[in-house]
Amino acid sequence: MITFTDTLKKRRSIYDLGRNVTLSNEELTSLIQEAIKESPTAFNAQSTRAVILFGDAHEKVWEITEEALRPLTPPEAFPNTQNKLASFKKAYGTVLFFKDTDVVKGLQEQFALYADNFPDWSEQSNGIATANTWVALTEKGLGANLQHYNPVIDEAVAKEWDIPTNWKLRSQLVFGSPESPALEKEYMNDEDRFRVFGE
Repeated sequence: MITFTDTLKKRRSIYDLGRNVTLSNEELTSLIQEAIKESPTAFNAQSTRAVILFGDAHEKVWEITEEALRPLTPPEAFPNTQNKLASFKKAYGTVLFFKDTDVVKGLQEQFALYADNFPDWSEQSNGIATANTWVALTEKGLGANLQHYNPVIDEAVAKEWDIPTNWKLRSQLVFGSPESPALEKEYMNDEDRFRVFGE
């Protein structure tokens, strides 16, 4: 029997992604939506938002990223940047994860005692939703890698897909068929990371 932790161990950053995907766009959309909806949030805030990109829309976000990075990257280094972005573009799809800042502000006003914590809790919720989506895709045999080109691409992305001004871009999850295995993961010593008390 495959356990949850077995699936967690399979979740890795895979950069060689393709389009040999048997799930339909509708099935992938449902999978991603369920993973996000079932992810826990502080005060049941549900502040995570997502834009799922397939086909031309998926390719477009990486064209936008290339154009945004072109003036910011030394000319001699730009070919390497282009190659990296091309690897994302040849994947099957991208999920753009956002934070709804209006939800955060509303909770800060409603629960002033915890006001300073709500931005952090929203980020934690977004991270959980992103990780759960990644694991859900892994369970279906897909690979993924997580990128953070925000805020460089924020304005262009918002314009291209008419994103509400209160949605703040947090990350980009690229997914597709794994065409090469992930690199071996290195772990730090448990003694440096964990402490256990009690019997």
